[in-house]
Amino acid sequence: MTADPVERARKLDCATLSDALDRLGIAGVCHGIKPRDHGFRLAGRAYTVLYGPVDPVNPGTVGDYIDDLGPGDVAVLDNGGREDCTVWGDILTQFAHARGLGGTVIDGPCRDVHLCLSLGYPVYSRSYSMRTGKDRVQVDAVQVPVNIGDARVRPGDLMVGDSDGVVVIPREREEEVLSVAETIQAAEDRIRAAVAGGLSIAEARRQENYHSLQSRKAKEEAS
Repeated sequence: MTADPVERARKLDCATLSDALDRLGIAGVCHGIKPRDHGFRLAGRAYTVLYGPVDPVNPGTVGDYIDDLGPGDVAVLDNGGREDCTVWGDILTQFAHARGLGGTVIDGPCRDVHLCLSLGYPVYSRSYSMRTGKDRVQVDAVQVPVNIGDARVRPGDLMVGDSDGVVVIPREREEEVLSVAETIQAAEDRIRAAVAGGLSIAEARRQENYHSLQSRKAKEEAS
């Protein structure tokens, strides 16, 4: 087994991780955040950015934080779910791709979608549009807790995305979540093999006690 949590997460799909989060009672699904291409995948540590309305007295910037991110980091942008302006476009995509970032997750729209598609750089967002965020929003803070699709994301949390969307795994519980997800995945693999061998789905699931794997742990079981 690979010890690195990011590499372990990369081998798991978001559906399995969502089941593990449910099992542990962790709200980690970023609702409404979708890939701009269903072939995109991401796994990496969150670098968080919080946006707010532009300050008319001391206006800030929209994207200079990007200089502080390194290879494998995931830019996690909380634009409050607003749909009237973007905070990510082609220049940021080009820079992020060249620097080897793990991807970008936005609670809000992105723009210049064509470039992330042509480069294969994974962008996950609530939507896409063309209207700039310049003079409309600004960076209020970086590396602070943010909300993405009703899920709390803290700096350094593990972000995982695939064709179904994005989940966040709290850093302090990632070993627990990954272990449960790996157990679920192994059980599902055995079920597929059993069904391929002629067993009914119902019997294969009973053998693996499958439904209990997706049910929330009782407090005494979790302790």
